[in-house]
Amino acid sequence: MLKQTSTAFFLAVSLLTRVPTPTLPTLSGADFGRSVLFYPLVGGLIGGLLCLPLWLLPEAEPIVLAAILTVMWAALTGGLHLDGVADSADAWLGGFGDLEKTHRILKDPLVGAAGSIALSSTLLLKFAALTVLINHQLIWLILFAPVLGRNFVVLLLISTPYVRTQGLASAAVNNLPKTPAIYLALLVMGIAGGLAWQGLVLALIVFWRLRRLMLQRLGGCTGDTAGACVEFGEAAWLIGIALSL
Repeated sequence: MLKQTSTAFFLAVSLLTRVPTPTLPTLSGADFGRSVLFYPLVGGLIGGLLCLPLWLLPEAEPIVLAAILTVMWAALTGGLHLDGVADSADAWLGGFGDLEKTHRILKDPLVGAAGSIALSSTLLLKFAALTVLINHQLIWLILFAPVLGRNFVVLLLISTPYVRTQGLASAAVNNLPKTPAIYLALLVMGIAGGLAWQGLVLALIVFWRLRRLMLQRLGGCTGDTAGACVEFGEAAWLIGIALSL
């Protein structure tokens, strides 16, 4: 059991970040399913690393620290979820009304105008909100943003059909322990509500809207749209708190 747990955790770290991990054994579909349960914990790891500049450079200007955190955030994940934002935006604009074309654009590695605008807008919103939160010394709320963002992936996978039959995400969805995942998602949202209900409310509204769009256009979710949920959820959490201060 301990070996399975450690494998699932390090698999989640390797999938969601660029943090080095030990060499993993041969993986099964069950390993990918269990790894989803560690997504919020990996978010906590990301949040902890993001807080290092805040603790090491306490006298730096908030706007400089916010810029450092914005860049670090993208670097720690290798731009994985930001790529989902760009692909989703391009697919929604370029593939409008055509399901096959939408899926084709989602798989296209090139970034178009819509994707570039979505990327810059997401990063700008995060940067602005981080500046406000750093100025108010709300470090713990910054740390929790990656936790909530990855919890939205858990929530999405237990509530929304996955429309692709192949790939790593498909293995995770097919082997996801749903009952523990439901309890996990509710626990994380409960903690989020206790920390800052304003941020949670805005993040849930954004999640609900994104999920509705996925169902209308795709009939479910994909890895790219899940990545977009992470980024938009994080940004909404930060903006919701910043607006309430």
